[in-house]
Amino acid sequence: MEVSEEGIRRVQPLAQSGLSRVPPQYIQPLHTRPVFHTPTEPRNIPLIDLSFFDPTRRASTRESIASACRDWGVFHVTNHGVPLSLLAAIRRTGRAFFTDCSMSEKLRYACSTTASEGYGSKMLATSDQQQDDAQVLDWRDYFDHHTLPLSRRNPDRWPEFPPDYRDTVARYSDEMKILAQKLLALISESLGLRASCIEDAVGEFYQNITISFYPPCPEPDLTLGLQSHSDIGAITLLIQDDVEGLQVLKSDDGGGDKWVTVEPLSDAVLVLLADQTEIITNGKYKSCEHRAITNPDRARLSVATFHDPAKTVKISPVSELIDESSPAKYRDVVYGDHVLSWYTKGPEGKRNIDALVLDS
Repeated sequence: MEVSEEGIRRVQPLAQSGLSRVPPQYIQPLHTRPVFHTPTEPRNIPLIDLSFFDPTRRASTRESIASACRDWGVFHVTNHGVPLSLLAAIRRTGRAFFTDCSMSEKLRYACSTTASEGYGSKMLATSDQQQDDAQVLDWRDYFDHHTLPLSRRNPDRWPEFPPDYRDTVARYSDEMKILAQKLLALISESLGLRASCIEDAVGEFYQNITISFYPPCPEPDLTLGLQSHSDIGAITLLIQDDVEGLQVLKSDDGGGDKWVTVEPLSDAVLVLLADQTEIITNGKYKSCEHRAITNPDRARLSVATFHDPAKTVKISPVSELIDESSPAKYRDVVYGDHVLSWYTKGPEGKRNIDALVLDS
């Protein structure tokens, strides 16, 4: 058995052991299990061409972003300015760590605690009341990198193989920061706010890059690669390989909710609004609830770049979006308190931000 310092078994060697049934700690309760046999009408995530931020197209881009943020809370962007070769490079180096490094080499970088930097498997764990509060684990291994501010960035904590791994992650971090700033400016402007409004409310970015590896799973109908949640920060930028698995929750015309699979697009970056942006915009734009399902035949890889406030920052709806006809809908929250709630109680969809909604 391959385990980390905290005694959590790694999923990849578990999957490679040839087991035909998943261990019970990975079995989701009935109400959260994915349903594969129900036919659903295809629905495409909005795709927005940023045209390399051409100023002559800024107004139409803002309109597209406003529609995507109102209706989905998630959208793809192309012609975003990040070199496509860099997107390919971080996919390649991330996959090489998981598939080409020995377990002993991987465990050199093992996380010591939940949500700390390094190689891990247990970032989120849900409590299933029907299983006597047993923790249900995600079918996923990951490597989490602390990348910004630069005072947090220590490449010595990152893998040395392949040889360009550390340089690739550092360059990717810098490019994602620039893209996040440009996107938050457009999102602010789409609400009639000054371009810097949301970024000013967030403050200096605390950026983490998480490379997730989802091994093939013998019972995908019982498991999740990543349980349903919304991200806790301001904005998340994600890329995938060519294997489907990411799903977002979308309200349908009949008032219900349906899971929509996000088609992998090799040259696009997926933008997910997170909880702090929902609060800052006073609920005009909602954070995106999402999850990852598993695959019986192919491993899947994704790279998520999170842009969060410092834990001491107090987040509240911006004054420009509050008046007598539209009062504040959320309580102020110190970001560190929101993080603590998320990791101690578990996400369970969006229950942590829902707890901040004021009574109408």
